[in-house]
Amino acid sequence: MKESFRSSRDVIIQTNDFAKAVQFYETALELTVTHRSPSLVGLETGAFCLYVESGSLPGPIFDFLVPDLEAAKSRLLAAGCTVVEENSLGSTLLHPGSLRPCFQY
Repeated sequence: MKESFRSSRDVIIQTNDFAKAVQFYETALELTVTHRSPSLVGLETGAFCLYVESGSLPGPIFDFLVPDLEAAKSRLLAAGCTVVEENSLGSTLLHPGSLRPCFQY
């Protein structure tokens, strides 16, 4: 049975100037903060939640929900994706032919 991928409402961007990026989205765009931690801020846009994260991966990174993380990772690796980051919440992958992360699950 194929693994079912479903997008969440979360889009993640990483920045090397975290404080400046967060200030821009909070003040210039007046987005409402929904989550705040030392290295991650969530902002409600209406259609999706934008997460600004301290880091150096070029973005955006789209978040997908899957019922089985290991099965999803195996399927994406077999399809030619490359893992660029892993943590307790999942993995961030590049799709084939890309220099930008596109999947986080």
